[in-house]
Amino acid sequence: MCKNFMDKDIDPVETFEWLESINYIIRNSGVSRAKFILNRLFDKIKYLDNNFSNKKKLFDYVNSISLIDQVKYPGDIEIENNILNYVRWNAIMLVLRSTRKRLDLGGHISSYQSFSSIYEVCFNHFFKIYNKNSEDLIFFQGHSSPGIYSRSYLEGRITDFQMNNFRQEVVGGLSSYPHPYLMPNFWQFPTVSMGLGPLCSIYQAKFLKFLMNRGIKDTSNQKIYVFIGDGEMDEAESKGLINIAVREKLNNLIFIVNCNLQRLDGPVFGNGKIIDELSNLFFGVGWKVIRVIWDSNWDKLFLKDISGKLIKLVNETLDGDYQNIRSKSSDYLRNNFFGKYIETFNLVSNLSDYDLYSLNYGGHDFKKIYSAIFEAYNSVDKPSVIFFKTVKGYGLGRDIECSNDIHQIKLFDFNRLKLIRDNLSIPIDNKKLNDYLFVSFKKKSKEYDYLHFSRNKLGGYLPRRRKFFTKKIILPNKKKFIKLLGKSLNKTSTTLCFNKILNILLNDKNISYRIVPIISDGARTFGIESFFHKFGIYSSFGQNYDPEDINKLLFYKEDKKGQILQEGINELGAFASWIAASTSYSVNDIPMIPFYIHYSMFGFSRFGDLLWSAGDQCSRGFLIGGVSGKTTLNGEGLQHQDGNSHVYYSTVSNCISYDPAFSYELLVIILNNLEKMYGVDQDNFFVYISLYNEMYYMPEILNNIEDGICKGAYKFKTFVGSKSKIQLLSSGSMINSVLKAADYLSFIYDISVDVFSVTSFTELARDGSKCFRWNMLHPDCVSIIPYISSILDNSVTVACTDYVKLYAEQIRPYVLGKYYVLGTDGYGKSDSRDNLRSYFEVSYPYIILSSLNLLYIQREISIKLLFDVINKFNINVNLEKYV
Repeated sequence: MCKNFMDKDIDPVETFEWLESINYIIRNSGVSRAKFILNRLFDKIKYLDNNFSNKKKLFDYVNSISLIDQVKYPGDIEIENNILNYVRWNAIMLVLRSTRKRLDLGGHISSYQSFSSIYEVCFNHFFKIYNKNSEDLIFFQGHSSPGIYSRSYLEGRITDFQMNNFRQEVVGGLSSYPHPYLMPNFWQFPTVSMGLGPLCSIYQAKFLKFLMNRGIKDTSNQKIYVFIGDGEMDEAESKGLINIAVREKLNNLIFIVNCNLQRLDGPVFGNGKIIDELSNLFFGVGWKVIRVIWDSNWDKLFLKDISGKLIKLVNETLDGDYQNIRSKSSDYLRNNFFGKYIETFNLVSNLSDYDLYSLNYGGHDFKKIYSAIFEAYNSVDKPSVIFFKTVKGYGLGRDIECSNDIHQIKLFDFNRLKLIRDNLSIPIDNKKLNDYLFVSFKKKSKEYDYLHFSRNKLGGYLPRRRKFFTKKIILPNKKKFIKLLGKSLNKTSTTLCFNKILNILLNDKNISYRIVPIISDGARTFGIESFFHKFGIYSSFGQNYDPEDINKLLFYKEDKKGQILQEGINELGAFASWIAASTSYSVNDIPMIPFYIHYSMFGFSRFGDLLWSAGDQCSRGFLIGGVSGKTTLNGEGLQHQDGNSHVYYSTVSNCISYDPAFSYELLVIILNNLEKMYGVDQDNFFVYISLYNEMYYMPEILNNIEDGICKGAYKFKTFVGSKSKIQLLSSGSMINSVLKAADYLSFIYDISVDVFSVTSFTELARDGSKCFRWNMLHPDCVSIIPYISSILDNSVTVACTDYVKLYAEQIRPYVLGKYYVLGTDGYGKSDSRDNLRSYFEVSYPYIILSSLNLLYIQREISIKLLFDVINKFNINVNLEKYV
């Protein structure tokens, strides 16, 4: 086809006739008929010219929903706009009042202003509560929290005191962003660590389907709304797993992307079009893509655009130009935007400056917003994403709207306040403007009644959060696990012991359906592949193929009612599933008990940010770090060997971490913490447990040690000697090296040794810190002795673990005598366990040498014994080693 025919209209009259014909078909037979005819025409042209394409680009820069397909708005726009104006004003005052205190509290004004109309439509028409344990789940954009507080204030759910103390949580004010840990009756999902909201929402939506398909809860009506900024979509977590939502057909999931085209510092994609980029991405993956770019004032212009130049103009204008144009006058818009083509200039020639100024973006138009969300709400088999184009700082004044620094603006002068007040029709006179007054509706006013009627019609007020689940759970007792409390006849590992515990829990009729095993493609590594056949791997599709091993007894089994969540090589996704399950007690009033089993090295290092989010959401459940330790996973080397995880987890205050050595320790830890999290008290914490694949004999449980196991340490064994005394501390499988060293010290050197099994150095350190603080604040009272201080005496003490020295160093202030720590600092290596332990200086000869060295320092033994050990075990004293 000649290029001229593509770029130049040689017969405008004929073009007009074709367009009129299409309009006639649309009016009389509908859009579907028009599309059918156009597709037949395109097919005919393609048959004649193979190089012809009926689409130059995937999307034109126009609204997805045509004017004829737009649904009727169900509400009173005038009243809703009045309500919105009050919400917007109070959101601004919230930040201004906080800033006025000059406490460097910060706050964000512009984000909510751009999102405000979208939120308002949702609050009035979409966010539903279905019954006491089912409601739509909303991931609010973190930076728009002032607007959510403001609306709750108008509803009477947020007090004046709270509004006056925004970002002053120490005195009982409002949290800066959505934080369930800080406002446990209000916020449900923490979202301001960018990208985590979109990621977690996908797996929250999947978990609702999981509950539905397994017959645990009817979640068919619930929708998940995820409010995101276009800048947040830069985060890899925001879009890295959107394919999962399509794979799982999550029609209960709606992403609402606020495209105000700006990040904190400037344009999101000034040299391109972020809406186009994201639309192509989501469409390519398979999402339902809805674009709301222009408001109703543009409809007539597009209908009049016979030449097609208006679509060409909006297609080729860059986001950076849109940002610039919005901040300029109507005259600039007329000449520098529409003036690019004579056809588009003529389109607006009869529009006044006011009419031009009124040409707005679709994200501020109630009708366009409602139609888009309505279409997404009714999606049948796929997730939906809506891209709303908005103005950052909308309504704050043309001169600062869309300015690059608007995200940082926290104070306004009198003239700015006056301008905003007038734009929002707020009834405050000039004399009181600088008082930053909040406004509210009088009872029985039409806005007051409408506000509450809308929420009552939808079931109640949101956001809301449950602190506790309502129905009691019957938890298992130790009698069911009696074999794990006795001495093992064969060598085993703590990993295999855990598998036995998990199997018993999964077969317990009282809680079996609540157990959620979660793995990220490592079941065979952890020895739980046998669970596949018995309990099934959850799949929303079931199993529509014959697995390769179908003729084997324990074949790979996917099932719509499967209990195991196998998330593939995807630690982030697996942990997001764990968060959904671990917060189900609050989200669904249905407590689930998740166990996420993973490589310990690929735990915190992969999902550390999500771990903080889990703590914020008051998660309850178990994280199982398999193949732990720096020297136990001996063949894998640097990238796989974990010597750090317990230090990482110690930074999360409501995470309790344990490093058990024996099967009975593991059992006591799990049962005790099940009772604490899911029993009468319903404590808000979660548990990290490290497991090992090293095989050794397990002893039977000692008497009266369960309290010590849970507190973090207990005396395991005493080796008799008459000359001196040493205390040896260890955790995990490294205790075998300590026991070997203790036996040698006792038998060869006649030294008495007490061996302590330390299940948690972190818990011992936390207890010591609490005791020290209490003693400092109560100098007139009898001092409280830290637990570890109470079970140790002032003998020299050596600690040895398979982790970095910092892990065991935590308790140094509470150890009474001289204290030395052996640990596995540095990068890992591949070799035999014995060679690795010698290299990291945690083998039993080094434990012996360290113990004797402390005795030598105290002048209890001669230097001869040190050389005796060095020579006997060929210890290389000249070896340089990174520590």
